[in-house]
Amino acid sequence: MPLIRSHLQYKSKLSTSEAQQKHKPTSFSPDKVLENGNVEGLEEKLLENRTRGESEKSGGFSNPQSESFELSPKPIRSAIDPLIEATRWPTWVVALRAQTMEGASSWNALEWTKIESVSRSVTHGMAEFLLEAEEVIAQGHGVVLVNTDTAGTLSVTNFRLLFLSEASRDIIELGTIALTTIEKFSKQVVKPSSVPRQLDRTPSQRLLQVFGKDLRIIVFGFLPKTKQRRAVFDALSRYTRPARLWDMYALTCGPSKFSNINPKLRLIKEYLRLLGKDSLSISSKKIDEGSIIVSNDWWRISTINSGYSLCSTYPSSLIVPRSISDEELQQAASFRGRGRLPVISWCHAGTGAVLARSSQPLVGLMMNMRSNMDEKLAAALCTQTVDGKGARRKLYIADARPRKNALANGAMGGGSESSSNYFQSEVVFFGIDNIHAMRESLARLRDYLDTHGSTSSDGMSSFLRNGGWSWGGGNLSSMSASVSTLGDSAWLNHVQSVLAGAAWIAARVSMESASVLVHCSDGWDRTTQLVSLASLLLDPYYRTFKGFQALVEKDWLAFGHPFSDRLGIPTSSGNSISNLELSRQSSAGSLPRTSSVGSSSHSQVANNCSPIFLQWVDCVSQLLRVYPCAFEFSSVFLVDFLDCVLSCRFGNFLCNSEKERQQSGIADACGCIWMYLAHVRSSEDGSHVHYNAFYDPTKHHDSLRPPAASLAPTLWPQFHLRWACPLEAQAGELESRWHFMRKSCTEMAKARYMSDMKAKDLQVNLEYVAAQLQKEKQLSISAVTTARRVYRENLAIKKAIEALGCEVHFSSNRSHQLDRENIVPDIIEDFTPPLRRDSVDGKEHDDNDDLCVSIVARDEQLVSDNPISRVCETLCPYRTKEGCKWPDALCAQFGSQFVGLKANFDAFDRLSIRDCYFGSE
Repeated sequence: MPLIRSHLQYKSKLSTSEAQQKHKPTSFSPDKVLENGNVEGLEEKLLENRTRGESEKSGGFSNPQSESFELSPKPIRSAIDPLIEATRWPTWVVALRAQTMEGASSWNALEWTKIESVSRSVTHGMAEFLLEAEEVIAQGHGVVLVNTDTAGTLSVTNFRLLFLSEASRDIIELGTIALTTIEKFSKQVVKPSSVPRQLDRTPSQRLLQVFGKDLRIIVFGFLPKTKQRRAVFDALSRYTRPARLWDMYALTCGPSKFSNINPKLRLIKEYLRLLGKDSLSISSKKIDEGSIIVSNDWWRISTINSGYSLCSTYPSSLIVPRSISDEELQQAASFRGRGRLPVISWCHAGTGAVLARSSQPLVGLMMNMRSNMDEKLAAALCTQTVDGKGARRKLYIADARPRKNALANGAMGGGSESSSNYFQSEVVFFGIDNIHAMRESLARLRDYLDTHGSTSSDGMSSFLRNGGWSWGGGNLSSMSASVSTLGDSAWLNHVQSVLAGAAWIAARVSMESASVLVHCSDGWDRTTQLVSLASLLLDPYYRTFKGFQALVEKDWLAFGHPFSDRLGIPTSSGNSISNLELSRQSSAGSLPRTSSVGSSSHSQVANNCSPIFLQWVDCVSQLLRVYPCAFEFSSVFLVDFLDCVLSCRFGNFLCNSEKERQQSGIADACGCIWMYLAHVRSSEDGSHVHYNAFYDPTKHHDSLRPPAASLAPTLWPQFHLRWACPLEAQAGELESRWHFMRKSCTEMAKARYMSDMKAKDLQVNLEYVAAQLQKEKQLSISAVTTARRVYRENLAIKKAIEALGCEVHFSSNRSHQLDRENIVPDIIEDFTPPLRRDSVDGKEHDDNDDLCVSIVARDEQLVSDNPISRVCETLCPYRTKEGCKWPDALCAQFGSQFVGLKANFDAFDRLSIRDCYFGSE
């Protein structure tokens, strides 16, 4: 209800004298409406008077008789609150609706919207949307996502900024962003630039602008004169930059079901594969003790850094030349920045060519400092060819920096090598800019995409939304947005520099069997980009899911890329970026196109955040576009993987080095991103969108050698355009259409399988019915045979009885006469198996009905003259001279005795009397 108090400031335009005359309530009284419980009537009256008030340029309420009065919000508040608390009626909120109209005045339109009441508890109704151990910190209701003009509920949790649509109660992906993915946020107070005099009291817009590291700018609109924006802003200030590592969501959630195994063990397995010793098995105990002794003809695994005393940012195990001892490694480390001495990152088991990495040499301002151990270590990388008889291979020293930057580092003791001091070497500069240039370039690209996107953060400035324009006069896609059409962002120029450098390194190794030593200043940003990208080109194993994981864990995690510093999250020591570095400046006037490198550039340069890893994944996507059949994973996998890294939901990419992660116990305390992604893929087997539909390992089983023309990068549509132009990011995607068709084919195959199974079941049932019919047929034939035999026997009985001068009569207990002539012939002619009820001559009989058979003499005289008849007359009271008074007494005279026959139908059928029974004795 604070919304009513804040916004129902409708004042009457009546004069003072007229207002005094209208002190009494009019026919429309909110109190009466509330007393009657008719809140719906209050709704209709508020809407009616609001519409009439707008047409009359007046804020007062008027009844049907044009009577107006001043409505104060306090009586309404005091009257409505008890009713809502007692009956839980739906509350009233005011939803700001940013209409697509020119000018800032479009924000002045307020729309009354009836929504379901929201509990004061911030967790009410949110359980189904929250992840494990996720808790709601603050909420704002009636918030408008300006980018898409969507009203909903904005929640700040301990993991993300969650936006739910008010209409559908679905999560809006554009308005939902992980807290660690937020680069900065600011409050904006925007007033209409030019409004009529009657709208001078229109409240200004309260906006919250959020800049994401994933190239989106989100703007939320809050209701004026409420504390919702302040509550959301304060929650973001506390949780986007936690002071301690243990305050991160990944550590709060725990490993859950995506537990992590020992990362050191996975690194050793990759080393064994590179040395051609992958058949060996190393226990975790040996790894922890540092007692690994494995080598081949050229290289060996050294555990000199098992306690991280040699270099705190290197892994505990290193691949070094076999001819170099651990003592010599210790001496060589002192000549390299931060102790990052030259070590092997990748080696060819067949040719002996290697990719090595290090930091810059400490040659000093005059570039005249040298180290014999460092030169010896570099020369050991130039082993002889395979046969051992040829000349030693050449060593290329690739400096990722521009030459002038390398010379400038000499003032701080750094610099670059001299080819005259290193055996058979050549120094090459790639001219890749530093981390600050990359950060500013990505910020400019983000602003450019937001300006020209279909979901612009200001809600009105997009060419696509207003006029259907597109970049460069062509279709808005990755192909039309090339290097020359992205303004001064220079992002694609930087991507092209990294791609060209990596392709050059891979060509030297694959074509010349040469060794390449790569470094920049510290050896953990540009060096990691070049080495890992060149390894991806050289080794097809790294282009699979397992190989990609091994590549990232080796070159990025084990060799100390400072993820905490680059992502702006706390380290194990507890250092974090101050909240003062976030842009919180409030500005008046129209909503500006705030650049991430403008007024806040000083605070951003002071920190070390930079999208180095994002840029490398962008380079991988460019190679995937050039070689669609060479990678097992798809572009969708890269997007999901990058989102997981930026969100810090898992602990793999926390801290700055392997040492810090081990000291903090990250592997045991957090979930594993690789386990999670594998679990996601396993839900649909090989048809999941993470799988590349066109992957063919036989087509690119060796190194990739991209031509220079193919290294011209374009926008990565699945990542760059997914927020600015979501339809363009999905339209025309051949791979997505293939996945859709494959899914349809899979569903059709399942339907066909089910149909086949049903057909088989029907076939089995049909065979069973046929067998039953055959059995019934055999029974029918047997019954007919039995009936014929019975008929012949009954006929013989009939003839025998008639030979005695008697007649046979059949009757039942239902007192109806049966035809003795047609019983058996009917049965024989049309025999059917006996049922519960039988029919004879159209009459039905139960199985339990008795069938009576009576045998009487044809001639009474025969009976009377017989001595036995006289006995019958004497014994039977019904026997007189006139005849038998009880003809149905079932008596029969045979020879010298009376025979009474009475049987049911079944007994009579079973009766078998042969002709010999009636023969003379």
